[in-house]
Amino acid sequence: MAKVMFVLVSFLVLCCFTINTCAFSPSGWTNAHATFYGGSEASGTMGGACGYGDLFSTGYGTSTAALSTALFNNGASCGECYKIICDYQADPKWCLKGTSVTITATNFCPPNFALPNNNGGWCNPPLKHFDMAQPAWEKIGIYKGGIVPVLFQRVPCAKKGGVRFTVNGRDYFELVLISNVGGAGSIQSVSIKGSKTGWMTMSRNWGANWQSNAYLNGQSLSFRVTTTDGVTKLFRDVVPPNWAFGQAFPTSVQF
Repeated sequence: MAKVMFVLVSFLVLCCFTINTCAFSPSGWTNAHATFYGGSEASGTMGGACGYGDLFSTGYGTSTAALSTALFNNGASCGECYKIICDYQADPKWCLKGTSVTITATNFCPPNFALPNNNGGWCNPPLKHFDMAQPAWEKIGIYKGGIVPVLFQRVPCAKKGGVRFTVNGRDYFELVLISNVGGAGSIQSVSIKGSKTGWMTMSRNWGANWQSNAYLNGQSLSFRVTTTDGVTKLFRDVVPPNWAFGQAFPTSVQF
């Protein structure tokens, strides 16, 4: 039996490190609070500190939220997914019982130090807070409540289609937005390679935007992306050599 278990564990480890089949696992449950913004159609949630732009065209829709400082991690949490339930035991008046919603982190909820943490300064450190798109919030809470206690867990992101790369910038500066990331959702590191170069490490510029300071015009571009759970995927020649700044390139590769 011990020998069988050893073989099984060895096989699973081999899978994790060679073909990246170990799925991102949900976290435990944590207490927080949630408010809403952006209007009934979530039109006010477009853009945001992660840089995803039009959340409808980029596939995020209305199931999104802005994270407080304690959760946003200076943009490193962009793209993460959270399952949120209203804490009915703590607030039966304004919570909807037995419902949940899964959101993607697309924005930052800034602190308001002019207001106390328990009266308007909801996103002040060290509070864990979700300022959710209104349609998402109304799946767990009653509108008039305004703010509700919640329980949340980080969960795997399920996205349609592959990871998308949008190349902005100019000449010796490539600013690449990486969106529609499944699995862990958030990105730990990125490298870029032109068809005439070796691999070059990119740095986070802001949100989900990563930068390179190389002249790559006229070259096909490849990317090596590692998510925050340590899974790495290779996106080879996903940007053709005739690319132009401002273009988006969907792929068939997903985490």
